Amino acid sequence: MNWFANYFEFEKYKTNMRTEVLAGITTFMTMAYIIFVNPAILSDAIGKEAIPSLVTATALAAGISTIIMGIYAKKPFALAPGMGLNAYFAYGVCIGMGYPWQVALAAVFVEGLIFVALTLTKFRTAVVNAIPNSQKYAIGAGIGLFLTLIGLKSAGIVVGSEATLVALGTQNFAKPEFWLAIFGIFLAAALMVRKTPGALLIAIIAVTVLAILVGVTSPPRSIVSLPTMEHTFLKLDFAGLISVGAIGVIFAFFMVDFFDTLGTVTGLSAKAGFIDEKGRIPDAEKILMTDAVATSMGALFGTSTTTTYIESAAGIEEGGRTGMVAIVVGVLFLVFGLLISPIAEIIPSCATAPALILVGFLMMSVIRNIDFEDVTEALPAFFVLATIPFTYSIADGIGVGFISYCAFKLVAGKAKEVHPLLWALAIVFVAYFLYLGGILAL
Repeated sequence: MNWFANYFEFEKYKTNMRTEVLAGITTFMTMAYIIFVNPAILSDAIGKEAIPSLVTATALAAGISTIIMGIYAKKPFALAPGMGLNAYFAYGVCIGMGYPWQVALAAVFVEGLIFVALTLTKFRTAVVNAIPNSQKYAIGAGIGLFLTLIGLKSAGIVVGSEATLVALGTQNFAKPEFWLAIFGIFLAAALMVRKTPGALLIAIIAVTVLAILVGVTSPPRSIVSLPTMEHTFLKLDFAGLISVGAIGVIFAFFMVDFFDTLGTVTGLSAKAGFIDEKGRIPDAEKILMTDAVATSMGALFGTSTTTTYIESAAGIEEGGRTGMVAIVVGVLFLVFGLLISPIAEIIPSCATAPALILVGFLMMSVIRNIDFEDVTEALPAFFVLATIPFTYSIADGIGVGFISYCAFKLVAGKAKEVHPLLWALAIVFVAYFLYLGGILAL
């Protein structure tokens, strides 16, 4: 115990082993839903037969990377395959663009290597400084709306319509899945209102139990089983990345992960009181390096981008301040996540849909940080918020945001407020959109 206390500097952070362990358990409870939700999303692109492998990949990526965060960066931050990034992987890249999932995994792996290189060269800091805060917040909130739309569709609440594009799924009112999803939304929301740890996980389990009772899904063949990764481990296809479109996919993964991590780490550090008087985050490079390595490692296991989770705030709220929190979370992911694939296989979409919808709500909270009094900041942010869900593309939303931000600052005579690197990124996106429209041949 003394070694842990000295290594993690319990005295400096005014904490102790009991507080750190309880904080770790709390963080795990708030994000354990990813063990069920991530395989459910990715299996839409990879195949339902891959769910056991995806559960194992999710648990390994989350467990190992979070333990690395605890030991190396010594921060109470947990990592797992990111929400929004997994949706872009499945619905944007694989289903929308038609890329094989093996190519998408290769794109995630390469994106992680780019992160490693940028972290080592400190170029990542330059990119951070180039992107205005309003765009960072808008991207996070836009992804939240994207997840909400996916969740509403999965629950049968929103359906396609030739007349109005989308409509209320009244034809689903007679289906038990619809009402199970509605129950799950209200149960999870009620638990969140009461600040109950693990609200989303509890709702997923409760809806699944009810789904078994009413015959929507079958009981699990067993409670636990030995882990397997036969469908996903080392299945990356690098040859498929040799195209302009695939480069765009890598870039989109990179940009979304970049800002997701940046916003999450900044927010968590502020909540934990780590940010110094000059606005710097101690050991920021170690945090970012852990996140970068986790991304490539997760791709090797067979999952989409692994990133730092905002749910880590739950453990910080409980008093957790050191890497001991992360070690507890990582161990719990490995212990529970590697053994429960039989349960994950029978989780119906009506049980995971409420989690998608409410994670979207949580991600929307950053919108309050956008200055809506300054139209040159607010309008590009609005375009991001509208474009991501309505085009079903995170990458398109980022591009529209960067281009419009530069354009409106120029029109307002505030071109000097735009970082040169952002101008370059906007030009890249213009070329990318022209290429997609068949106007520009690259």
